[in-house]
Amino acid sequence: MLSVCLGRLSEGAPQVDADQAALLYGDSLFETIRARGRELFWLDDHLDRIESGCRQSGIPFDRRQAEDDLARLASALPWPDARVRLTAGSGPLGSDLQPQGGLQFASAVPYTPPTPVDIRRGVACVFAPNRRVNSVSDLPQMKRGNYADCLYARRHAIANGAFEAVFVEPDGELLEGSISNIFLLLDGVLLTPPAGTLVLPGIARARVLQAARQLGLPTLEQPLYRDLLPQAREVFLTNSMFGLLPVTKIDALKLPAGPVARKIRQALGPPFADTQA
Repeated sequence: MLSVCLGRLSEGAPQVDADQAALLYGDSLFETIRARGRELFWLDDHLDRIESGCRQSGIPFDRRQAEDDLARLASALPWPDARVRLTAGSGPLGSDLQPQGGLQFASAVPYTPPTPVDIRRGVACVFAPNRRVNSVSDLPQMKRGNYADCLYARRHAIANGAFEAVFVEPDGELLEGSISNIFLLLDGVLLTPPAGTLVLPGIARARVLQAARQLGLPTLEQPLYRDLLPQAREVFLTNSMFGLLPVTKIDALKLPAGPVARKIRQALGPPFADTQA
């Protein structure tokens, strides 16, 4: 791991004081950014989202410092591909529970992207055993450091031989994956659950919607339900690290990996198009 905190580049994780609310209570936000070589992809989108989330949640954030730290980190990356994380969180809390300063750093680890074979074969998913958090809060719209619900769901997926776990409401409404957004192709229209309430406005999600429209494919953001899955011509996941991956199985339901996902992945451009299957 490499990390940068306040302009200082270090090998290994940054040193964090034990009284930080970001550490004690998960009062933090983060962004995960794909790097290839020393280039950071969709950086402004990530910075805009974390800046907005920090403003909403009262977490201190210095965008210029973040840009400087990320540039310093990117210039030192030794790996062909990397997962770069930007973290912003609260420092110690005062008696009024307001943060007394903030915690901010960037870090990176090597990343192995999906191979053309992975992309062609697609991935398996399961339904998450737990529910998403309170629908009346703004928290699901932010990429929070308190990631317990998503970690629990992803561990369940991995333990059951799957790549991802998809959150579903008791009435069957599909929400999102633990690390991804979900799309269905149905009757020639690309559908995805609306962002907000229980769905994170993913960076890759927005890019995929834009790419689909540029390809002339109708798109619609609307509530989706699990009983639509057998009717879907294609299902795929989106995420800033892997871009787009077809889903070829959800629980016992088998699904085809079709041409629309391949076309959209190509339209996303580097670093995703050059791994086209």
